[in-house]
Amino acid sequence: MRFRLADVEPSPDVFAAVMATGILSIAAGNHHYRQISETMGVLASLGLLVLVALVIVTRRLSRWDLKDPDVTLRLFSFVAACAVLDSRLASRPVLVQALGAVALASWLALIVLSARNMSTCTWSGLRNRAHGAWELASVGTSGLAIVAAKVAWYTSEHLWLAVAVPVLLAALCIYGLMTWLILWRSIAQRQDRDGFEPDTWILMGGLAIATLAGDNIHSLAPAWLIGPVLVVTVVTWVAATLWIPPLIYFGLHRISRRPEMLHFVGVWWAFVFPLGMYSAASYTMAAEIGQRSLITVSLVFFWDALAAWLIVVVAGLLLLCRNLISPPAS
Repeated sequence: MRFRLADVEPSPDVFAAVMATGILSIAAGNHHYRQISETMGVLASLGLLVLVALVIVTRRLSRWDLKDPDVTLRLFSFVAACAVLDSRLASRPVLVQALGAVALASWLALIVLSARNMSTCTWSGLRNRAHGAWELASVGTSGLAIVAAKVAWYTSEHLWLAVAVPVLLAALCIYGLMTWLILWRSIAQRQDRDGFEPDTWILMGGLAIATLAGDNIHSLAPAWLIGPVLVVTVVTWVAATLWIPPLIYFGLHRISRRPEMLHFVGVWWAFVFPLGMYSAASYTMAAEIGQRSLITVSLVFFWDALAAWLIVVVAGLLLLCRNLISPPAS
């Protein structure tokens, strides 16, 4: 039996694990679970370093087809992971600026590559390939808006607010485009017969992180901008909430028809992240509109997300153990 790092094949959206762990750290901190928050923060930080090293050691970046829109759009998980960690470590200005610079550089590269790759495809071609993970482009862009708002807050350089606002608007436009493609595909190919994939939950998560971005901008906005930002924040949270019932229905429908889908695959991290993000978004909305009942909603989703995180981690470790002890294929 031999195990080599070269045998590991991380997918472009592998950083979704860091996104999920990082947002759980933030949600735990919101509810004053300090020990859980610190543990998750350390795991997310170490996870980002390990995954970056894994991608470098296995030379996956050179093997991924960067002319494929599916690859570049899923790579936005790295931008989102940096943004979530940046938000978690916001009290440390040096780390905020360092992670922010990495997130910005990655976002600029990926947005150019993705725009080029999508422009070479027909609309029907994009429709036929669209899936929930494509919303990571919107998630990463909203994350960048949060980073810009955090930098503005901790450095008092409010010029960054002029960056955060258009970036959030870009995130919402990207979300609209990707959602249209995904829904067009679900109607054209009647995907509802089997239900949606776990990564479809990013349809909700993309709006939840936009809510969080709006809240960060709202706290810095001048008087003339406060009203519009508040409207956007409330609308995105309400829209995220409306996504939950159909996603639960189609998810249960898919499990009942295809129980084998419950086996561990990396895409399940894309299910954990939206739950944690909705918890964080609901917590901010409780303060934003003065509805303390939303704190309870946030708490319920935090525990749901933590339970899902534990299940995915245990399932992943069991799969890894099986792969290590099984004899290599001849």
